[in-house]
Amino acid sequence: MERLLITVPPAIPMVSLVGANDANMLAIEAAFPSVNVTVRGNEITLRGPHIDCIAMEKLINEMAVVIRSGQALTVDAVKRSIAMLEAEPTQSPAEVLSLNIVSNRGRTIRPKTANQKLYVDAIEENTITFGIGPAGTGKTYLAMAKAVAALQAKKVNRIILSRPAVEAGEKLGFLPGTLGEKIDPYLRPLFDALHDMIDVEAIPRLMQTGVIEVAPLAFMRGRTLNDAFIILDEAQNTTPEQMKMFLTRLGFGSKMVITGDITQTDLPNGQRSGLGVIRDILGGVADISFMNFTAEDVVRHRLIGDIVKAYDTFEATKSVPRPIRNN
Repeated sequence: MERLLITVPPAIPMVSLVGANDANMLAIEAAFPSVNVTVRGNEITLRGPHIDCIAMEKLINEMAVVIRSGQALTVDAVKRSIAMLEAEPTQSPAEVLSLNIVSNRGRTIRPKTANQKLYVDAIEENTITFGIGPAGTGKTYLAMAKAVAALQAKKVNRIILSRPAVEAGEKLGFLPGTLGEKIDPYLRPLFDALHDMIDVEAIPRLMQTGVIEVAPLAFMRGRTLNDAFIILDEAQNTTPEQMKMFLTRLGFGSKMVITGDITQTDLPNGQRSGLGVIRDILGGVADISFMNFTAEDVVRHRLIGDIVKAYDTFEATKSVPRPIRNN
């Protein structure tokens, strides 16, 4: 057993570290049941096995850096930080949670998991990046944040957002209105993300001038897109031919991010998904990155991660034949 004393710098408010009603500290203690924790003033005393005390000290130091960066420390952030330090290879929670991508109206968008940080880095370092994984992992949202940041930094002249017009069990033809009005519900998730990153009143002006363009995938054919940040969302609903068509729209000075979940394909008649085969085609090509997300990266309601895990387990076991019992 070891006794380890941690002195928290005066610049770090203890209430921010331990949380309201000690919620953050209780989450830390739950992750290290073998360590006894005593908090007095700005001192935290740890008593327990050496390796666990050292691990908890590292976690607390990382949390202090997060607070110093100006970010509020939540129980969710604490739990995600613990997961980062336990993963292989380990990631620094402070580096992940303190990375500012874009800010608007006092709100800063940052990655929340190690994989999200790796995804953001991959977008920065590569011309084409694929983000593949379940719903709620921030694939499209973070790509949109990087697009807005690139536009603000004048790295690109425009943002182009696209989705394939494939319905999830419904038909566009049955929706009322013009073609534009029919398409609008499809592209609404992209607009919702934009509203978090750009002043709402500025979006119509940017769209009118072509700085931001939102269009179905079918409208991409025959174009060459220079000096643009191009995002293809719901790419699991592209055919291999459509995926090739989209990728070959890439022009000079542009970046592409393609996102999707290959487990949620809505293509009719059992068609192959372009996203499902793209790694086999482009996996060895330089300047193209593939980032896979898992249920652990879900940053929406905690139940979404549980739902994704449950579906993965079901899909993995449903094809296994049941054992035959001998009477």
